[in-house]
Amino acid sequence: MKNYYYFLGVKENASEEDIKKAYRKLSLKYHPDKNPNDDFFESRFMEIKEAYEMLIDAEKRRIYDDNLSHQQRSYRPNLPPTIKSFSANKVRVQKGEEIIISWQTQNADIVKVLPFGLQKGYGEKVIRITEFQDGKFQLLLHVTNSLLNKTIVQGITITEIFENKNNQDRSEAEKVINSPKLTRQSPSQLPRKVKIMIAAIFLILAMLILLKSFLD
Repeated sequence: MKNYYYFLGVKENASEEDIKKAYRKLSLKYHPDKNPNDDFFESRFMEIKEAYEMLIDAEKRRIYDDNLSHQQRSYRPNLPPTIKSFSANKVRVQKGEEIIISWQTQNADIVKVLPFGLQKGYGEKVIRITEFQDGKFQLLLHVTNSLLNKTIVQGITITEIFENKNNQDRSEAEKVINSPKLTRQSPSQLPRKVKIMIAAIFLILAMLILLKSFLD
């Protein structure tokens, strides 16, 4: 059962004015018109709208409160919450690439995967990250036992990779692999200055030989 009070960020005894104020604030923040083509904001806005329509109507709220109270009484584990697993099928992705996250918890009556909100105690979700902070995106699994007032948290860090950088690194590697090997140069390939120095050395040696022959 969805916790509409959590969706609006208000207490269960919140007044009608508190509910209206919370709705106005959150609807402005998550309205799809301000965040076009973003599934997260669209989904979050629909949750906020659904919660508001339920809680602002006095009769609907009364029935909802009765059902919520019954659920809370019927399921209140008295053992500390645990996270049995929390994983992603990949942790290095390009912007917008599909990621599958999965989780399994125990002894918890409130389970949140942030920034995506309330979830069941176990499940799987397909996400796409469109905004990174310094090349990182943090996923957090919050697991709470409200009876014991105890929460545990586990995180996964997703790192952004850049296609252009990968191509550049690959090109540099190919240049190294395909670069011509150094070979010993033949005399005809030697620089002009080196040729002149060698010729001068031979000329000096020839003059020394002639001088020695003359002296003998």
